Amino acid sequence: MKVALIGATGFVGSAILKEAVSRGHEVTAISRDSSKVAKEAGVTAVAVDVNNADALAAALSGHDAVVSSYNPGWADPDLYNHFIEGSEAIQEAVKKSGVTRLLVIGGAGSLEIAPGVQLVDTPQFPAEWKTGATAARDYLNIIRKETELDWTFLSPAINLHPGERKGIFRLGTENPVFDADGKSDISVEDLAVAVINELENNQYVKARFTLGY
Repeated sequence: MKVALIGATGFVGSAILKEAVSRGHEVTAISRDSSKVAKEAGVTAVAVDVNNADALAAALSGHDAVVSSYNPGWADPDLYNHFIEGSEAIQEAVKKSGVTRLLVIGGAGSLEIAPGVQLVDTPQFPAEWKTGATAARDYLNIIRKETELDWTFLSPAINLHPGERKGIFRLGTENPVFDADGKSDISVEDLAVAVINELENNQYVKARFTLGY
């Protein structure tokens, strides 16, 4: 499969890049600074501003799928608006490119911990993550209205961290996946496994899913 990966040098994107290449897929690694992409077989590094929809569409053209792990940066003082604007620009560029498959990595904040109660709206949700989580939640509502693309939105477990690739986890849809100890936990390596699994199997087209151990 030929995959275009947006945000390929980030925490999540770099793990997805490694997983995709290990499974024999060709990857176009798209980032702000292509020099940060490791030079290896099967990887083509491209520098594109995601807000330039025409340039991004040209870079995406000819791929089988697009994966977006776009994040303007947690330190961005206008994180909310930049996240929404960038995500919408990516969505538009995918449509212009002629690619129909788009998988977006979002956040866990939009997962429901009780009927009608999303994690991001609870008092215990960390204040430093609230802006980004709210933006990801609101973008999920935007992409749910998308009819032209075969989109998927992946919410990680509540606790996403560096770790090991186990390859064994459980999937869910609108609620966090908790283990026997009440923890919603996943390594970024296994998040990457779930991303490539979804591209290969198309289990959650036009839907959101999540995962955890």
